[in-house]
Parts: sequence; C-alpha cells; structure tokens
Amino acid sequence: MEVSRRRPIVVAMNVPPATERLPDHPGPVTMYATRPPVRPMVPPPPSRRSFADIRGGALSPWAAAGLVVIVLAGAFVGHAGWSGGLSFDAVVTLLVFLVAVWAWIFSPLDDTYVALGGGIALVIFGIIDADTFAGTLGSGVIWLLIGAFVIAAAVTASGLSARVSARVVRRARTPRQLVHLITAALLLTTFAIPATSGRAALALPIFLTLAAVLRDRPRLVLCLALVFPLVILFSAVGSLLGAGAHLITAEIVSAATGEGIGFVHWAVLGVPLAIVWSHLAAEAALWLMTDHDERARGLCVPPAAFEETGTATSGPLTSAQRRVSVILGIVVVLWCSEPLHGVDPAIVAVLGALAASAPAVGATTLSAALKTIPWTLLLFMAATLALGMALNSSGAAQWLADRALGSIAETGPAAAMVFVVVSAVVSLLAHLVIQSRSARSAVLIPIIVVTAPAVGVDPVAAAFLSTAAAGFCITLTSSAKPVAMFAASDDVPGYQPRHLLTMSALLAPVSLVLLIVFAGWVWPHLGLPLLSS
Repeated sequence: MEVSRRRPIVVAMNVPPATERLPDHPGPVTMYATRPPVRPMVPPPPSRRSFADIRGGALSPWAAAGLVVIVLAGAFVGHAGWSGGLSFDAVVTLLVFLVAVWAWIFSPLDDTYVALGGGIALVIFGIIDADTFAGTLGSGVIWLLIGAFVIAAAVTASGLSARVSARVVRRARTPRQLVHLITAALLLTTFAIPATSGRAALALPIFLTLAAVLRDRPRLVLCLALVFPLVILFSAVGSLLGAGAHLITAEIVSAATGEGIGFVHWAVLGVPLAIVWSHLAAEAALWLMTDHDERARGLCVPPAAFEETGTATSGPLTSAQRRVSVILGIVVVLWCSEPLHGVDPAIVAVLGALAASAPAVGATTLSAALKTIPWTLLLFMAATLALGMALNSSGAAQWLADRALGSIAETGPAAAMVFVVVSAVVSLLAHLVIQSRSARSAVLIPIIVVTAPAVGVDPVAAAFLSTAAAGFCITLTSSAKPVAMFAASDDVPGYQPRHLLTMSALLAPVSLVLLIVFAGWVWPHLGLPLLSS
C-alpha cells in the first residue's frame, strides 16, 4: 500500500553514510532502515496530481469533470436517502466516501490527509464512535507492521540483505540466469521487508551497481530496470506483509464475514501465485527488451562491483548478520506456526523487534529503528480501515454493491464467473484512477465482500482475488512508488513511459488469465474455494 507523495522532495546532496556506530551500542545503527541511499539520488517523478492542477482557483479539466461526476453521484445518493431507500448513516458514509475518492484521484492533498479527514467526518456525524476510530490505530495489523519495520531496520543495518543479494547476483552467468536469480532473491525479501516501497529502496542500490557493471549492455540494463519493480509488485502477494493493502483486506474481510486470512493462510495462497507471476513477468521483460544475441552473451559480475554499497559482500557472515538471521528465521517460523502455539502475529513481530534492537544482540537501537517507520503509512491504513468499517456497518457497501454489481446476479448460472472476471478486471485497472494500493482496497473490498455471496462466490476468495489483482500497477510511473523509483532520471538509467506501456499491454491480459486460473483451479486445492457452499 502505498501512500503517494505529491510535493517535490528537496534532496540534500550531503548524504550521510547509511550506517554509523553509536558510542553506547556495539553494532551499526541504521539511518534509513528500508531506504539506505548509496549516493545522492534524484527523487521519483512527481505523481500526476500537484498544486499545478489548481491555478487561480480553477480546477483542471479532468478534476472538474471528476467533480461533476461526484456531485451527480452525491445527488443520486441524497435522493435515495430522501426517498427512504437509504439510511442517514449510509447516506453520510457514501458522501464522505465519494469526496475521499475524488480527493485521492484529483486533489493535491496527501492521501493520508484525505483519509484522516474522512475518518474524522464519520466521527463528527456519529457514523462511528471516537473509540472505534482511535482503535484502528492500535489494531493488531498496525502493531504487526511496526514490529516488522523494526526488524527490517535491523536486517538492513547489519548488511545482511545487501550481502545475500550480491551473492545471488554473482552466481549468474547468462542474462536469463541473472534475471531469474534476481527474481528469486526479491521473492525472499517479501517476508523480511514490509511494503513494496521499502523493498524497492533496498533493491535500488543493487540495480545501480549492476547498471554500472553492465553499462556497455544498455538493453540488458533496461530489462533489469523493469524486472526489479515488476517482481517487487507481483511478488508482494506472497506475504500478508507484502503490502499495506493486504492487511486492510484481511481486517475488512474479518469484520464483514468473521473469517480472517492469517499469515500462514495468506502465504499458502499467495506464494505459488507470487512465484509464477514474478518469473513470468521477468521472462517477459527479458524477451521484450533484449534480442537473441544479448540473451546468448555471457556475463560475470565481479565481487568488487558491490563495494560501493558500503557493506562487505564476501567472506563469512558477521556476528551481527548471524544474530539477525536467527531472529528473522525464528520470527518467520513463529508466524507460520501460529495455529500450533496460538501467539498473535503482532505479538511475535513486537517480540522480534525487541530482540532485533536489544543491546549486544540486535543490529540497531529501538529509538533509531522507530525513526525509520513510515508513520504516515500507518495513519493512512488506520483511517482507511475506519472508512471500510463504516461502509459495511452503515449498509452503504450493500446498497452500493446492489447498484453497481447487482445486475450480475441476473445473468443466471454464469453470474459467479461474470462477477469474478469483472472484479479482477476492475481491480487490475483501478491503479489508473486511484494510485494508492491501500486506498484501492478500502474502496473495492467492502463492495466485493457484500456482493460475492449474492452470486454464489465465496467472499474471502473474491477479496483475495481483488487484492492480488490490485498489485498490477505498472502502467504509469505514478502508478506505484517502485515504478517511479526505477524510472529513467539523471542518476537512474531506467526506462521510459513507453516501455511501461509495452509491458502493461502484454502483462495485463496474461495476468488476468493467471489470476482467474488460480482463483478457479489452484486456490480451491489450497483451501480457498471460489464458490460458496
């Protein structure tokens, strides 16, 4: 889930080292956690929305058109409430929902600002109480992310992630081996680094090193520039921590159906899709961006190439790296064995965070690690959770689902499959309208969950399918932070917008077919039937 930033970032050129040693702590302390800058970097391209959209008090044509649509939709909602077809709570919730969607799409306001404003509006109008709104920030998913981010800070500070990545890459002898070894390494980071933007920041120095080594092979560099963000986004579905949107989906599904999706269940369903989807995307990038001669030409990445990362990538693991490896391994095992011991994943994450930041044991201090947590992301998640809960509890989601997708139930025996295809297509394309992955889940999941039973589809399966499809956000540089970070700039030899359009045009239909195949034939064998009993 990604909370996009609208305002240009002022880049300081005197970048301090990624790690430093504190007088009272034996190990290196991270300064950037999941964002260790190797060199001064140009910030990602700005999003499509900026203050330039509003000049002299006039909206841009697109924003004005969107506002007209929202006003008409609001009038329709108001009429439904006036005629008695919709309760007061549902009317207010839908109006707040419409304003939030417009602001997320067109306004220059930060996504978190919009979400918090919407949540406060719901409290003021009495749709949800203050305790419910405040309670979302203290929910288990928030504490799960806090613990995971602290552990990620320790992993990065120890240099473990850079060492593993470098060792994997050095094994490649052909472009195809390089592409798929990178894919495998990025798949593993799904369980160690929460959020796609954090994994992208961690992988960017590796890409820059490879680009420097392979500077005489621009086609291969272009291929790698695409492989990194594609795999980061597509592999996220493998873990409950892969994206903030996953946690939002799990909470909304649990509140609506009483049946949650735990860490183990999510991994069982998501890892097979993540593996197939990621390697398929990597192979597609290799075939589209390189020719036969380039693919047949050998390569060798020398160990010295990674010296610029500031971390030793050869020799035995350091004591800090060994300790962090043990802590990370224990945490993942405890997450996966939750049905056996019954300890909540959030508690496991906090225990792991305490161990990873303990003196003489961890690789960072707790105070340093806490400074690296993206608190705006957590606030955004909490606020969107409140909005999603209000949509369900007020009856607004049911009413909206009946109006938007109710006609699907009239298609007869094919209703279930029509609903599945429509849900997947809408979720795949939603990134063109709503940039934030978490916001897309907050908008789509409540509607999908209440509609699915009416057409004979299991709501948990429908929600999981939609969330997985929402991971397809590669069409524009503004579609996701990882896509923006690897785009061409003064310091990043990345891709141009036309390359993204080419990849999106190829992978969109392939991804749709893959998702439907998994939903209809693979996930039922893994314990998630598509059709409700």
